[in-house]
Amino acid sequence: MSKKTNLYVGKAGQFAAMSEFLMRGWNVAVPEVDIGDDIFVVRDENGEFVRVQVKTATAQKRSDNFSAQFSLPLAQLDRTFVPELVYCFLIRHNNKWLSPLLINRSDLREKYRVDGLGTPTSDKLLLYFSCQKERIICSNVDLSSYANNFSLFPDIEH
Repeated sequence: MSKKTNLYVGKAGQFAAMSEFLMRGWNVAVPEVDIGDDIFVVRDENGEFVRVQVKTATAQKRSDNFSAQFSLPLAQLDRTFVPELVYCFLIRHNNKWLSPLLINRSDLREKYRVDGLGTPTSDKLLLYFSCQKERIICSNVDLSSYANNFSLFPDIEH
């Protein structure tokens, strides 16, 4: 896949994530300068917001399942954010988006440090998701409970 194609896939994932938050009654804003936050998800009535980093991948077919690979900066994973940063992992498979995986930075960092999640390089963490039926596994860690994990974003009635 070309770098240009990756830009289109990444932007499509960002818009798909924004759509999910909007459907739940949260407002979304895109920062003019992307320094690690792709979108801000905002509760309009009180100004509460969450930083969201969207990671998008196109699934690769395997013999009995499919997989997707993501990369994120180790420095971002180690940095404390106020408010906390949430990662939204989106996988495109068979021309459809799978349920987004939402995991906050501190939980992802703990899974990396304690459970050995991912493969570190000099400055990045590579995450290889293996999708097997209803399970999403990365480095023998089951991430399935993070699928559609909108617990930080309860539905808002307007």
